[in-house]
Amino acid sequence: MAEPVVRIPDAKVALSTASVYPESTATAFEIAARLGYDGVEVMVWTDPVSQDIDALRRLGDYHQVPILAVHAPCLLITQRVWSTDPWTKLQRAQAAAEKLGASTVVVHPPFRWQRQYARDFVSGIWRMANETDVRFAVENMYPWRYRDREMLAYAPDWDVTNEDYRHFTIDLSHTATARTDATEMIARMGDRLGHVHLADGNGSNKDEHLVPGRGTQPCAELLERLALTGFDGHVVIEVNTRRAMSSAEREADLAEALAFTRLHLASAVKVPRR
Repeated sequence: MAEPVVRIPDAKVALSTASVYPESTATAFEIAARLGYDGVEVMVWTDPVSQDIDALRRLGDYHQVPILAVHAPCLLITQRVWSTDPWTKLQRAQAAAEKLGASTVVVHPPFRWQRQYARDFVSGIWRMANETDVRFAVENMYPWRYRDREMLAYAPDWDVTNEDYRHFTIDLSHTATARTDATEMIARMGDRLGHVHLADGNGSNKDEHLVPGRGTQPCAELLERLALTGFDGHVVIEVNTRRAMSSAEREADLAEALAFTRLHLASAVKVPRR
């Protein structure tokens, strides 16, 4: 007979610094240390500390929290962060990851109006990936919607599995907003799934980034799959806590997200008895 055992993958659970917004990048390190996260993913945005490699290294050392990933500044609000040239942004993100000991750079596909960047994006990401040990994990996005209208804002595609990338980031809030089948997308990514943004959503027009378990996405099923397949990337909690009425409420949400993730990463499997 087979006896059930618990298998926990090598995947580390990190806190995205975006999860504490409107609090600071420094606050994210403090909370990650206090709650017992394995590390952080730095969202490079308008907070000057998020852009400063020396300041980030000092925070990591002080709180004993490693920086596991760097999210390149590719949001609308970060168009002028680390240059207005998108390739320069990625080069700086790669350099930051290498200096900070992070294994992954998360990047979004280009906006459609970034025509030259979009035209060269797939080949350019491959070129950069071949020059470093850092993973460039391209993240799935979603169509933009307003009332009954839908706009395709990303190129070559918001569904990154339609292109050839070495590594993908799956974001389950984005699958909810796109109203796509997350399980099928994960299957298409296969062993190229290198990074996870764990959050939830209910399929509204807004990118909700709910605490895992509070929406309709297969968060638990994804984590159990990672445990069974020996996933070696990082699972990053990237949730929206802007509506938290206090620091204590924000911290409770982030503690709940961490507990949910650790629970479902500890997958019970059956192995033959010797």
